[in-house]
Amino acid sequence: MGLFDKVLGGSQPARFNAQEAFIGISLTAVAADGVINQDEAQGLFTALLRMKLFKGVNDGQMRQMFDRVLNLLKKQGAGAVINLSKEALTPEQKQTAFAIAADLVLADGVVEDEEKKYLDDLQKALEVPDDMALKVVETMVIKNRA
Repeated sequence: MGLFDKVLGGSQPARFNAQEAFIGISLTAVAADGVINQDEAQGLFTALLRMKLFKGVNDGQMRQMFDRVLNLLKKQGAGAVINLSKEALTPEQKQTAFAIAADLVLADGVVEDEEKKYLDDLQKALEVPDDMALKVVETMVIKNRA
């Protein structure tokens, strides 16, 4: 606790809801190679809006959630975002988030070493069983092959 927290208020530890968790996992996936370009961010934005979880979320609400997660990503890094995300997801949602991340990482057909490490670390963090993770990655390789 800092000297001025009593007067100015302390920063509350961040918590994500399930929507922010999916945004967080997705953003860390596209940033796994060290860069998030505008096209990746826009494609991610559009893809997430198609999910049932985001039904009824308008563009403005989505932008607010993206801004919140991006701000945390910039300030605290991918590890913090993944940790907050995994706390907000059910076991089934964790598998879905892993599948989305794998698809995003594999979409360009080139998998850098840091992206492989990212998928390995994410699989462990989300506690996705090895056999399920392998099936997901194999499927995404086939999907993104062409």
